[in-house]
Amino acid sequence: MQFTAQQIADLLKGTLEGDASVTITRLSKIEEGGPGSLSFLANPAYEQFIYSTTASLVIVNEDFVASAPVPATLLRVDSAEKAFAQLLGVYNTIKLDKKGISPQAVISNGAVHGEGCYIAPLAFVGENARIGKNVRIYPHCYVGDNVTIGDDTTLFAGVKVYSDCVIGSQVIIHSGSVIGSDGFRFATGPDGGQKIPQIGNVVIEDQVEIGANCAIDRATLGSTILRKGVKFDNLIHIAHNVEVGEHTYVAAANVIAGSTKVGRNCMFSGQVGIVGHLKIADNTILAAGSGVSKSITKPGEAYMGSPAFEISKYRKAYIHFRNLDGLVARVTELERMNAKG
Repeated sequence: MQFTAQQIADLLKGTLEGDASVTITRLSKIEEGGPGSLSFLANPAYEQFIYSTTASLVIVNEDFVASAPVPATLLRVDSAEKAFAQLLGVYNTIKLDKKGISPQAVISNGAVHGEGCYIAPLAFVGENARIGKNVRIYPHCYVGDNVTIGDDTTLFAGVKVYSDCVIGSQVIIHSGSVIGSDGFRFATGPDGGQKIPQIGNVVIEDQVEIGANCAIDRATLGSTILRKGVKFDNLIHIAHNVEVGEHTYVAAANVIAGSTKVGRNCMFSGQVGIVGHLKIADNTILAAGSGVSKSITKPGEAYMGSPAFEISKYRKAYIHFRNLDGLVARVTELERMNAKG
């Protein structure tokens, strides 16, 4: 990336103070900086660094008032944080703007892809797969037979998509994730478990992002579904026939067991476990480490604990738990006094 300060100001619709011709080649933290770098100041706790930074350009809020000379060129915008986030998005788009079909990629009979795709060396695309426009498939990806992938979707290195799965547009799937592995279903008996074939698929709607090393199991029948705008962190397991509602955010190490239906706009912190065949209402918040063993039917509530219950009740109960040792000592003393008569 190489731009002048003026070009960046035009992009962000900001006002420059200083050298508009200075060249920017990279992004940096304000405390690290360096010639040719661009940084931003949004948190007042970091203001001290703006007076000593060696960054060439610093984005600041429109109302920023310097208390000492600033060596860098300043770019004033309505919101430095939002402007820097916008710039990160542009930088990432440029960095990931890969196109072309490698001769070392394997594309099977009947598979088709749209214009502007990138299919990297050592990627495999199965029979009758349908790949949209501007899709990026990085090395060591596996796209199975009859898979459909929408426009502008990215599969980073090592993603595996089993047969018959459907992935929407503007989806991002990070390295090591597996889409469409078998659901964990066995008919148990005295002679051991008999595997129940998993003949459904996984459907991932538009604008979903899945972190690294996640496993999304295919349905026994029908589909496991991630609705539009779902965002997953790393190391998440979604079991067969689960449905996750639109714009739900799930942090690392969550496990959702089979056939559970999660509502819209939920937020789950890390290491949450949800048992199977439940319903989780819209806008539910689950604190880290929660274990959910029964359905949550009231929208907009927060839960904590294992088994999880309403967070306000949990906090009150936890106060008593912390005092439990003292309460036991008091009871022991009362019993001792009572025994003496």
